[in-house]
Amino acid sequence: MSKAEITNPIHDRHARGHTKTGWLDSYHTFSFGGFYDPNRMGFRSLRVINDDRVVPGAGFSSHSHRDMEIITYVLDGALEHKDSLGNGAVIYPGDAQIMSAGTGITHSEFNPSSTEPVHFLQIWIIPNRQDLQPRYEQKHFPLETRRGKLQLIVDPQGREGAVTIHQDVQIYAAILDVGETITYDLECERYGWLQVARGTVQLNGEELREGDGVQMLGGQHLDISTLNSAELLLFDLA
Repeated sequence: MSKAEITNPIHDRHARGHTKTGWLDSYHTFSFGGFYDPNRMGFRSLRVINDDRVVPGAGFSSHSHRDMEIITYVLDGALEHKDSLGNGAVIYPGDAQIMSAGTGITHSEFNPSSTEPVHFLQIWIIPNRQDLQPRYEQKHFPLETRRGKLQLIVDPQGREGAVTIHQDVQIYAAILDVGETITYDLECERYGWLQVARGTVQLNGEELREGDGVQMLGGQHLDISTLNSAELLLFDLA
């Protein structure tokens, strides 16, 4: 199947939902909270991508989840996590953090800085089964492992040191400088999602900007290049 025969629907950044309060500025790729669009209910097991900015000294107070795999990827700043399992950690750029809510977990997320905002993506994946034992995991991936290449950060078997997830999905992170290109072959029976976290990229010649997402059918060879420096997440989904 050639590139010309494939149309990859773009979820335009300007069509995202938006929540803005005194401490939170959040864009929602898929229906979330007060934003509802029947055409944006998720893609395969991918249910939520929220692009969040939180002002210094503020955050999400204690709240509960269940039966969801919740991944946090920090772009700038730091985010402090506390939960009912007794976990307490600070998530920094280069970290992949996952919380399997399972039968139920309560947590809070807070910007511990008194001066710097935090910018992060929060991703929800529907697990492959319900009523799992709640768990928490966090791994760090140095800049050199993500610069100019795809680094596996989430995987059901924890390959390449990735955090493990209860779903058949792999998530890759990459940071590209001007002129760099990465490639990926999406197998025929799989699906893909590309999320531009910041900067501008070209996917098989199509320009995408920060906040854009693209859903893809399998059987494609992906060429991803940069028009300026960029950071992205690539999802390989069942």
